[in-house]
Amino acid sequence: MNKKLGAIGLVGASAVLLAGCAGGSGAAPSEPSTGELTVWLVGADTPQTARDYLVDTFADENDGWTLKIEEKTWDDVSNTYDKALSSNDAPDIVEVGNTQAIGFADKGLFLDITDIEGDLGGDDLLPGLVEAGTYDGSLWAAPYYAGGRVVFYTPQIVGDTLPETLDDYVAKGQELTTATVSGIYAPGRDWYNALPYIWTYGGEIAVQDGDEWDAQLSSDASVEGLTKLQEVYQTATIAPVDGNERLGNIAFCAGEVGFLSTPAWAQGNLTGAWPWGDEAAGEEVSNGCPDTYAKDLGAFALPGAKAGETAPIFAGGSNVAVAYKSDAPEKAKAALKIMLSSGYQELLAEQGLVPGIKSAASALPDTASAKAQAEALANSKFTPASPNWGEVEAAAIIPDGLVRIAQGEDVKTVAEDLDKQIEAILNK
Repeated sequence: MNKKLGAIGLVGASAVLLAGCAGGSGAAPSEPSTGELTVWLVGADTPQTARDYLVDTFADENDGWTLKIEEKTWDDVSNTYDKALSSNDAPDIVEVGNTQAIGFADKGLFLDITDIEGDLGGDDLLPGLVEAGTYDGSLWAAPYYAGGRVVFYTPQIVGDTLPETLDDYVAKGQELTTATVSGIYAPGRDWYNALPYIWTYGGEIAVQDGDEWDAQLSSDASVEGLTKLQEVYQTATIAPVDGNERLGNIAFCAGEVGFLSTPAWAQGNLTGAWPWGDEAAGEEVSNGCPDTYAKDLGAFALPGAKAGETAPIFAGGSNVAVAYKSDAPEKAKAALKIMLSSGYQELLAEQGLVPGIKSAASALPDTASAKAQAEALANSKFTPASPNWGEVEAAAIIPDGLVRIAQGEDVKTVAEDLDKQIEAILNK
């Protein structure tokens, strides 16, 4: 927030925080008549068209006010948001991952926006993300966008015959893998793409038993999936054992990947519709794959245990919330309404992001990746719905364990260690 202007920091994109706590009463404190809202958006997922729409529309509709967007990273969400949202210089609106929203709400860092849920879309809001932003019966973070991972491929490397089951997928990945090509791009720290292996065989991360959480990565079903994943690490990929999914697009465009499981909106990166890479941070900026790989780009939903089934995937996405310490919650609410408007949400959909309001889904592109994403999200799951789950993510427990599995450690032993660490956090 820009304190010099006495304004708010508009943070992430879709949830307006009201003045006062959940269940609080009394009139909201007076707000400044002019100022600057600060919005924190995470990464480059939100297209520039939507950013410009938000900035311009907010200024047009709120005399004397401007809106500033600041881009944050997912590491920021895990490691710096708590301090920032607790400070007297807090932003006004923030974007958070759908698995993190209730953790921030539980700490009292978001405002309860239940009373404006209807103004934000009501029944038109995406149900899964409403659930992700709801805690103790109140809405604390509004839907922003959802996304699912699909498998991209190019016939020049993979051919025209696609796998029908997860076993077929792994076998094809093994067939394609060489000293310079990952049949399946599977870096060890990419835990989102590890979850379908666990869930396909009936495993779970953790389940709630009364007031306690029971971590289940060491169950027979989960171990079966993790053992299949270890097979991928050892025989179907040359991706970095301690790497994440960030470099997958670059490797794919270099002709070094057969199957790339990544969010569907990444098609824009692969085709050059929108570049990736932070030049200011010294990263190389890429404008998509060469036509050799981009022109015939295909996509499909990750197959499941049986032909005709898809593997359960993690339903990713973001929610947006108003900071409890926002100095101008009413203006933040106004900005949030813009972010949940059809005009704004359709711009997200055009990039391939599943919009936070169902009515904007008509703007999704008619592409193979969009169709595959819809099929994949029809069989999707979430991480454990605990307010402490964000701490599990921040501690990087699962990525660290997956690196150990990728390095060849005994799967059951690693899984038992993970269960102990996860339970210690979820049950504290």
